[in-house]
Amino acid sequence: MRARALVLATSVLVSACAGRHAPGRSVQRIAGPLPLPPPVAVAAESTASAPPPTAPSPTVAPTVVAPVAVAPTPAVATDVGGAAPTPDGDSHAVYAPNPWVETALDPRSTFAADVDTASYTYTRRSLDGGNLPPRAAVRVEEFVNAFRYRFPAPAPGQPFAVVMDAAPSPLVARHHIVRVGVATAGKTAATRAPMNLVFLVDVSGSMDSPDKLGLARAALTAMVGELRADDTIALVTYAGWTEVVLPPTSGRERARIASAIKRLRADGSTAMGSGLALAYQQAMAARRPGVGSRVVVLSDGDANVGPTSLDEMLAIIDDGRRAGITLSTIGFGMGNYRADLMEQLGDRGDGNNFYVDSAAAATRLFTTDLVAMVELVARDVKLQVEFDPAVVARYRLLGYENRAIADDDFRVDAVDAGEVGAGHQVTALYEVQLTAAATPATPLGRVQVRHKRPEAGPASAATEASFAMKGGPADRFDTAPADLRFAVAVAAFADVLRGGEDAARWSLAEIAAVARANAGGDPARRELVAMIERARALRGEGVTTAAAVAR
Repeated sequence: MRARALVLATSVLVSACAGRHAPGRSVQRIAGPLPLPPPVAVAAESTASAPPPTAPSPTVAPTVVAPVAVAPTPAVATDVGGAAPTPDGDSHAVYAPNPWVETALDPRSTFAADVDTASYTYTRRSLDGGNLPPRAAVRVEEFVNAFRYRFPAPAPGQPFAVVMDAAPSPLVARHHIVRVGVATAGKTAATRAPMNLVFLVDVSGSMDSPDKLGLARAALTAMVGELRADDTIALVTYAGWTEVVLPPTSGRERARIASAIKRLRADGSTAMGSGLALAYQQAMAARRPGVGSRVVVLSDGDANVGPTSLDEMLAIIDDGRRAGITLSTIGFGMGNYRADLMEQLGDRGDGNNFYVDSAAAATRLFTTDLVAMVELVARDVKLQVEFDPAVVARYRLLGYENRAIADDDFRVDAVDAGEVGAGHQVTALYEVQLTAAATPATPLGRVQVRHKRPEAGPASAATEASFAMKGGPADRFDTAPADLRFAVAVAAFADVLRGGEDAARWSLAEIAAVARANAGGDPARRELVAMIERARALRGEGVTTAAAVAR
């Protein structure tokens, strides 16, 4: 299936403001992007049982959809799929939902792995504030991948465990939901590789609030307790100027690192591009063999001083990626949040994109989830699902609109895809219609996973593995695995919030019932139930119980 998404073109407007700095600081002024040292050569990996690479397919120019900013207002009752209020100044890329595809015409669906979860936490923040999220803020896959599911351990010698199962849809008669998931083995703080991390912190005036720089400081402070003596940490800030607050420092110097974090204060304009260049310089200086290097940006995404275009910032990231340095972005705040920019930077940097809405989320991301965020297990991970036209009449992929890859590019190793860390899970759901030949014993298809080793460069060859679905779909929804049932509720909730045409006939009450029945004692899953009930109330659909909306 080729990409059919409508993409919002993103640009960074830069004002010609003069930078200023606080008295007494040692400041390194940057007039433009800093040069990076030459990239390190990486040996190519051999391809195992995979057809030879081919040239990339021609790229079709995307259709541009202009963003619309709407002042924040309380949510009002709307029809299913009705418009949602948008916080003033926030910016999200717009993608059209994937269409239905006739299996006889195109049995293959290809997409890049995605472990981002920013959309889910942004939506949680919106609902907590009494607003429905803007449609463009909702990414189905980021909702689904915000939760943990049960996976078997990967087979010996394989980086991934793979599941593929299906069940009748609880929402649409004669439709089924197919789940495809891959997961890597987790690592602990003791078994992970050493880290070389450079935290690039936005300390501009727009970050001067408890839910922005305050949460960023809390996140970094929580991270200090996770450090080992063989880790290296640096801290770079940017506003109207850039500054190395903490040069590359051993993880054993926790007090020094914590002191540097505590001193962070917000003031001035925003020279993000110059900050990126300086952060990558620090990461390059501290590189060591066998140690993963990553720049982590903490910002609201507002960039108004420095390199004059998004292309210049992406060029800095490209140079770093070729040198083996990845990039993660972590967003904060509402009102001027550039979700589109933060997502694009993280994707370009072979990293990931998160959004922090609370102190609890900040702590979890920088402690429990830190290893998964920073330690790569596989690069350029592509999934290709192939349905059997004899049993699947048509299908649609729920989400991954901005991750679509041309089917013919699945084995083109120069085509960029997604990165997966230690302990990460990637789950995708398809809504399908079966043919009369389908039975509970008939497999619906197979999934192929292609990836490169974490140390591989952009030109390296990939390896590939194929996994066939074992058996057919469950005969009833209530006999399907609980994880599949819960994931269906998550995806359906997201599809309703984004105004999906096919979701127009779905009931949030039904979705809440499915989520509640499969939440168990998991606090994160129970929180989703509360979010669905809160959305029901904001849409004027009523709430089943008062307790359901309590967090």
